[in-house]
Amino acid sequence: MKPPFFEILAYEPTDLGMLCLRRRELLCEPGTIVTEVTLNHEFLMSSYLTASEKALSEIALQMHSGAQLQVLVGGLGLGYTAWSALESDRVSRCEVIEFLPQVINWLKQGLVPLSDKLNADNRLKVTQGDIYQQLATPPEQKHDLILIDVDHSPDENLDDASGNFYTTDGLQRAKLHLEEDGLLGVWSYAESSQFVDALHELFREVRIEPVTIFNNLINEQQTDWLFFARD
Repeated sequence: MKPPFFEILAYEPTDLGMLCLRRRELLCEPGTIVTEVTLNHEFLMSSYLTASEKALSEIALQMHSGAQLQVLVGGLGLGYTAWSALESDRVSRCEVIEFLPQVINWLKQGLVPLSDKLNADNRLKVTQGDIYQQLATPPEQKHDLILIDVDHSPDENLDDASGNFYTTDGLQRAKLHLEEDGLLGVWSYAESSQFVDALHELFREVRIEPVTIFNNLINEQQTDWLFFARD
């Protein structure tokens, strides 16, 4: 019997710990090859289930009726949020701020599934930096959509870099980076009542969208949560 395909594409130290990019064949779906990321040997993301990452862009675009949109994405990951934004011809520019240079290099080297599409789109700009630090300082440029997919949830952060972004003070600073009618979107794997309270305190409209899928890797349904806010 042929063993399932498994390949380590990158394994390297980062400021957040050991980061691994791997490609493997699913045991539950022979022939299906997925790309996955782990951090400190804990699962972080996969190309197999990307509905909520895509929905972060898709729902934001549904909520904003404008054209020539300037989009800022916090966190590159495997690129699904950025690509879903770029699939809209109403987006004129998508800037991605990624903390880890290793993740940016994966894209440049063609190691992730969307590399060819993303590298070929001249509307995309990927910059190494701290999205939370950028949103905490006065804006040099404003954006129509700001989409954050960095931490596990507002209550469970990858490290201390997020600072007070999820608080009323942090959101007030981030809000200054939005154009008039601009929209903030945040991805989370869990609900967060404190974060929702902070959004309601600062924004006129708050929308919470659960994205539920059946994950046959663990044989159960799972729900991610998307938070949207605007004035």
